[in-house]
Amino acid sequence: MSVLKINGKSYTIDADENMPLLWAIRDIAGLTGTKFGCGVAQCGACVVHLDGEAVRSCVTKVSRAQGKQITTIEGLSKNNDHPVQQAWQDIDVPQCGYCHSGQIMSAAVLLRENPNPTDEDIDTAMAGNICRCGTYPRIRKAIHNAAEIQRNSTKS
Repeated sequence: MSVLKINGKSYTIDADENMPLLWAIRDIAGLTGTKFGCGVAQCGACVVHLDGEAVRSCVTKVSRAQGKQITTIEGLSKNNDHPVQQAWQDIDVPQCGYCHSGQIMSAAVLLRENPNPTDEDIDTAMAGNICRCGTYPRIRKAIHNAAEIQRNSTKS
């Protein structure tokens, strides 16, 4: 038995400590916003935050997450009003949408660490997140827009 703190709530998880965190989040906790893409940490669809760090939950063991704060796309904001979520909605980034919870979670960490990224910064930070639909120009634009939303919210 493990206790995982996901989005501020404690979940008692009856799972092997070597189980990928993704399956504990999706199948046991019932939070399905985090997606399974490849299972080998190559696509980024499964990105969650572990104590604020972007991690690939498909290869992160439940044992590594114990005692840490896990944030999924459902917990990024209460009303989908995180600057990245707002920007994603404002310019209608997703085409199929499958990869975008992971894209958003990665972008949120990028903007926390670098509130005014260049195109090169964005491309470097987001390189491990694959979008099969090829919405990369909209993703980059949304990240710039989110940075602007974030800057404007700190001015008020």
